[in-house]
Amino acid sequence: MGLRKTARTGGAGTDDDAYREADDAYREALDLFLSGTDEKAVTHAYLRQVVDRLPARRTLLDIGAAQGTTTRYLAPYFERIVCVEPSEPMRRALARACPQAEVVAEPVGEARVDARADLALLSHVLYYIPRTRWAVTTARVMEWVAPGGVLLVLLQKPDNACMRMVRHFTGHHFDVRELVGELATLPPGLVGRTELETVPARYHGRDLEETLRVADFLLSVPGAPSPTREAVEAYVRRHFDNEDGTYTIRHDQHVLRIERPAS
Repeated sequence: MGLRKTARTGGAGTDDDAYREADDAYREALDLFLSGTDEKAVTHAYLRQVVDRLPARRTLLDIGAAQGTTTRYLAPYFERIVCVEPSEPMRRALARACPQAEVVAEPVGEARVDARADLALLSHVLYYIPRTRWAVTTARVMEWVAPGGVLLVLLQKPDNACMRMVRHFTGHHFDVRELVGELATLPPGLVGRTELETVPARYHGRDLEETLRVADFLLSVPGAPSPTREAVEAYVRRHFDNEDGTYTIRHDQHVLRIERPAS
């Protein structure tokens, strides 16, 4: 089991057909997950509050924009939209969702972005970047943020039900709070005030098979071994069963808000 996000991380070593197949499978699994979660609704409500407080709304930068659902939601509030999305199937969906967006096809570590964003999103991307590169990646993105602008780094809370499952099967642990202490090491002028907030999210699976497919997607951590279907099914039944044939996986998010000083 498990999908490997080679395309979204810029990984190499796959032939073109396998690369596209994995990318398409990832997109399909993401769509299935999004169809059963309230993540987009609650996150969009949170983002609208952030947008309302921005001193300027010239440019939105969405890194890891995927199929563009959030990009499309935020686009009416900004004059210019710039996205970083290395996955070809995702870029096709993004073009349909937000045709006015300027799209950079390289991964964030290789991308060249000609923008100064009033709002930048790094949403659920750090899972696929080595932990030792989190601060470097954040510094790179902050260089694309305008003075007085804001970067939002979204990552699941490490103690939610989803991430407990990830830790159980893969041993991997992700905590955006670890990044906070490293922000002081970034070049002067990039980081001003920071704030950590929580945005709730919950996936509701209609049946076991659907929930297992979503659990497989959620367990797709690069470099981690794929657990057996039997092991995942046993875990899902034990921890997520609602006793009415449906399943619920809580996946609350941390949002790290990083402001770039105005001067």
